[in-house]
Amino acid sequence: MKMILVRRFRVLILMAFLAACALHLVLDLLPKLERSASRPSGEPGCSCAQPAVEAAAPGWAQARGRPGGELAAAASAAGDAGWPNKHTLRILQDFSSDPSSNLTSHSLEKLPPAAEPAEGAPPGQEPGAPRPPDPAHRPLLPDSGPRGPVPPPGLSRDGSLLARLFQHPLYQAPIPPLTEGDVLFNVNSDIRFNPKAATGENPDWPHEGPEDGFLPTGEAAVDSYPNWLKFHIGINRYELYSRHNPAVEALLRDLGTQKITSVGRQTREQETPPDFFYFSDYERHNAEIAAFHLDRILDFRRVPPVAGRLVNMTKEIRDVTRDKKLWRTFFISPANNICFYGECSYYCSTEHALCGKPDQIEGSLAAFLPDLSLAKRKTWRNPWRRSYHKRKKAEWEVDPDYCEEVKQTPPYDSSHRILDVMDMTIFDFLMGNMDRHHYETFEKFGNETFIIHLDNGRGFGKHSHDELSILVPLQQCCRIRRSTYLRLQLLAKEEHRLSLLMAESLRADRVAPVLFQPHLEALDRRLRIVLRAVRDCVEKDGLHSVVEDDLGPEHRAAAGR
Repeated sequence: MKMILVRRFRVLILMAFLAACALHLVLDLLPKLERSASRPSGEPGCSCAQPAVEAAAPGWAQARGRPGGELAAAASAAGDAGWPNKHTLRILQDFSSDPSSNLTSHSLEKLPPAAEPAEGAPPGQEPGAPRPPDPAHRPLLPDSGPRGPVPPPGLSRDGSLLARLFQHPLYQAPIPPLTEGDVLFNVNSDIRFNPKAATGENPDWPHEGPEDGFLPTGEAAVDSYPNWLKFHIGINRYELYSRHNPAVEALLRDLGTQKITSVGRQTREQETPPDFFYFSDYERHNAEIAAFHLDRILDFRRVPPVAGRLVNMTKEIRDVTRDKKLWRTFFISPANNICFYGECSYYCSTEHALCGKPDQIEGSLAAFLPDLSLAKRKTWRNPWRRSYHKRKKAEWEVDPDYCEEVKQTPPYDSSHRILDVMDMTIFDFLMGNMDRHHYETFEKFGNETFIIHLDNGRGFGKHSHDELSILVPLQQCCRIRRSTYLRLQLLAKEEHRLSLLMAESLRADRVAPVLFQPHLEALDRRLRIVLRAVRDCVEKDGLHSVVEDDLGPEHRAAAGR
């Protein structure tokens, strides 16, 4: 009798386990069934005007023939890696709606220890040289012809220092003509984008333009695309966004009203304590905002758009989050303020919580880069990475000839990457950012592309101290682009003073003033230090050895003005 009861009890336990599994499966499938039921009958799950089979299985890249029958090595490598050749707008829409699939790790433990060898360039072509135009390529955004000196959207012509700066010839130099291999997404422009379907599935995505999304000619109206999509399809080998892309200003406005992606912790008036190590410093929301504006004024255009906003921690984070672990970290402080600390490797505890007043807090929102499954990014170890140790020094800190070793290592031996590192060095020194241990590039473009300036939250920490060790790469290598050098000289002039330009650019942000005056004044002081370092290099090695001429002959005379 006892054995029978034990067996029945085991059966009951098994049945309860199976019932729980079935319940979990139903809960997982329920949202998908609801979405399927909400579609009109006979309509496939794709909002673009194409056959369902084509939408489900888009073409993937193969090695494409170049003029003359030769294959580009970079294109072949991309094809072998499974790069999408033609992306439907619907695919970009679906992947960009899932923030969890676009995570990039800044953890020192999870990143690769060393860079990989350089990838090949097309046969018979110098690395970095513009590729011949592909007659089969149809750009999604047609070129409207030569542009005049038009200031970026939102900047007036009357009395604006920024408008005058962006009209200068140095800010008008065009990038090389784009071929199919030079754009991140070769979007099939024959497939139409349906904004109604996009906003129907996610009403938080803003869109502009006509409701039907199409022009009388039958082509898709560019203005109907969401601003995040305009930003993504505008990324190419040479820039994250173009100087005159109106979607960037519109995306900054969207970031002030859309869902939260990250929140800063420091108030702008707090300086980093002098006894703090660089790896113990706080991440600042205003530093991320200021870094985007500084990067744009320097004409690098390598920082994704970032904007500030005032966040309601109760309504916009706690009440809408589906992350139970995050939700459990919310609490009410002894001062009756709403606080939370989330989950992370450092500083996630009640002692380092984010607290509102009572539930309002400033934050910064950064635009996501395209999903990693569509646009892979390669993570590189910065050759001038710090030791991240209280006592040990990195090799570059003790070896004055360290740069010679770096220049013999791919990709720094044959590409323009060393010049990109110099640009990043100057950018970090102006901000006072010592936390550049790794950097990323888009894998599709191989080694002939720009460095993405991500993770700038530890900048603008000390306005009263200039960390000269950040400039060591420039001082050791003594290399700089001519365009960068001329722009720095321009920004040191009184009529284009960097601090005034930054103040004007940051004034439009929702949490202005983003930087206090001492930080703005530090920019001018550090700019003079950079120019002095370049002059020292020129006196030592000569102008032609130090300054790499990257300007075309038609811009050299104009840029000297």
